[in-house]
Amino acid sequence: MMNQPSQLEFGSIVGERYRIIRTLGSGGMSRVFMAEDLKLPGKHWAVKESIADPKIMKIVRTEAEMLISLSHPRLPRIVDFFEYPPSGAVYLVMDYIEGITLEAYMRGYQGCIPQEQIIPFALQVLDVFDYLHTRQLPVIYRDLKPANIMLTPEMEFKLIDFGIARSYKSELDQDTIKLGTVGFAAPEQYGTGQTDARSDLYSLGALLLYLCTGGKYSEWTAGVEAYIRGELPRHLIPIIRKLLRHHPEERFQSAEEVIGELRRSANFQSAQPGKSVSNASSDYAGTRVVAVLGVSSGSGATHTAIAVSHYLARKTHSVALVELHSTAKAFARLQEVVEGIPVGQASSSRRFEVDGVHYWRQTSRADVISLLGGSYRFIVLDLGNGQDNERLEEFLRADYPLVVGSGAEWRVQDITGLARSLQRHPQHKWNYCLPLAPSGAVRRLRKELDHDKVFALPFHSDPFERDDQMDQVLDELFRGVITDTRKRRFRFLKQQH
Repeated sequence: MMNQPSQLEFGSIVGERYRIIRTLGSGGMSRVFMAEDLKLPGKHWAVKESIADPKIMKIVRTEAEMLISLSHPRLPRIVDFFEYPPSGAVYLVMDYIEGITLEAYMRGYQGCIPQEQIIPFALQVLDVFDYLHTRQLPVIYRDLKPANIMLTPEMEFKLIDFGIARSYKSELDQDTIKLGTVGFAAPEQYGTGQTDARSDLYSLGALLLYLCTGGKYSEWTAGVEAYIRGELPRHLIPIIRKLLRHHPEERFQSAEEVIGELRRSANFQSAQPGKSVSNASSDYAGTRVVAVLGVSSGSGATHTAIAVSHYLARKTHSVALVELHSTAKAFARLQEVVEGIPVGQASSSRRFEVDGVHYWRQTSRADVISLLGGSYRFIVLDLGNGQDNERLEEFLRADYPLVVGSGAEWRVQDITGLARSLQRHPQHKWNYCLPLAPSGAVRRLRKELDHDKVFALPFHSDPFERDDQMDQVLDELFRGVITDTRKRRFRFLKQQH
């Protein structure tokens, strides 16, 4: 509630023109009323009443003039400004916007709004931020939160409260007044520096995290990964993490930069049916996920995941190979060999490295989400042959889902059976890898699945080592999305001999 009593009530007239009808909302610093226009019958406005310290009235007038000069479809027009000196009250008259706040909208969905709305919402906020931040005298909003966003019946965003917006002044080291909503405000809004465009981008990150966790979190703290909704687009996570960096110089530096990253990653995620991964944009700058799923025991999923990881490590940088199974043993055995650990004695660290690939053994989904916010260019998930809900979900959401199965005539039904059991899910991104399969088996499976991304994998005894024939297949699989920056070879099996 507004701390000071209002000067307005039903029937009060402001500026000899606007008659108060009812209260729309109130906060600690202001109250907003709905008013009818006496000069334009039938026209309604929102009138915001605030109490200003007489000592800063000049600043208030300047800010009001700045707000009146703004013109953007996602901002309410501010058409008038009045002062009432005896009480220190000031009034802004602005567009009355039909709709509900994002806060109320989220309550209607118990916090979980449809996931397909989140990125369009973010782009709308960024659109108005880009307008505000690129003005000759940049305007910093400083109070982005669900209660300050109005959703129209057409599901368009409008920012509705400019009570603490300010013009950026390059000569200042920090803000004179520290304002903003706890949980959504950037760290520098608490006195560590002057707010600028990057402060608003932090608030956007807080808002996105709030939407992605069903309203539970707006700050990236320990354990938040477990509350991020599983069906959300993966590429949002590293973007949110970067927006929420504590130091402004570590965040995105402009709304335009975030818009570009969201669009590039969204385009990458939504590759058209029938196109191979080679058609995806090579400009994608986020973390990409390869999920390797075996259709049956002994199909070679782990061997293939290792080979793919080291292929990617030779071509690019920062690759993680994740064993997404809490009871799997393969990586533990490998770690014993690499680190010289006695057999059966587990290492205290679940991460170890082999020739530039970071191996993560017995990893949970929450750990994967945390890794997505890091600096890895590729994360390869070894899902084994299990099809529990968690691993199947990760497979379906991956950028490159790889199914590994036998090309033998008597085992091909394993692959077609998996495809049929998941036919309700889009399968245009799937890639089928058949170790040691003859060309005839590949042709038959392509025809049966009506799918052209079926690859025969050659004999490859050492998955850590480069093999020309294997590289040719993987070059085709990943054609166009990575650049070739050769790295030294790791002769794992030969070293052990």
